[in-house]
Amino acid sequence: YSFGNVIRLDPVFRASYDDMTALPREFQNRWVTQGDEAYTDIPTIPDSRLVNLYTSTDMNKLYNAYNYSTERIASGDFIRLKEISLSYDFPKKWFEGYKVTNLGLKFQATNICLLYADKKLNGQDPEFFNTGGVAMPVPKQFTFTVRLGL
Repeated sequence: YSFGNVIRLDPVFRASYDDMTALPREFQNRWVTQGDEAYTDIPTIPDSRLVNLYTSTDMNKLYNAYNYSTERIASGDFIRLKEISLSYDFPKKWFEGYKVTNLGLKFQATNICLLYADKKLNGQDPEFFNTGGVAMPVPKQFTFTVRLGL
């Protein structure tokens, strides 16, 4: 587990969009039914009339006010099931008369799952949030070991 930190979410709202930035996850449920715009805190997507009314710099300032507000901060707290290990040592009496002195099996699973994280992260791992394009979360690992003593 880790508690006590916060994460600033990516600044996804902007005055204009291109093929790579159109429709981020934050837009998915922003205004679902008619009238939602009356009580939401998520900004509008500018239409051509609004873009013509303001300069690009003014629009960016408006969106940055939202992007860097407390609305775009998520809790960095999380609980992770990090490791499970199961082992079994066979009784030595099973090997009497053989050259085997012991036999054991072990199964180990690492980085199983994230049990709790802030819903604002949309399923992203809080340990690896905003770490750049080259940082990947640690993958799940499963290990099965046979230990044989002669």
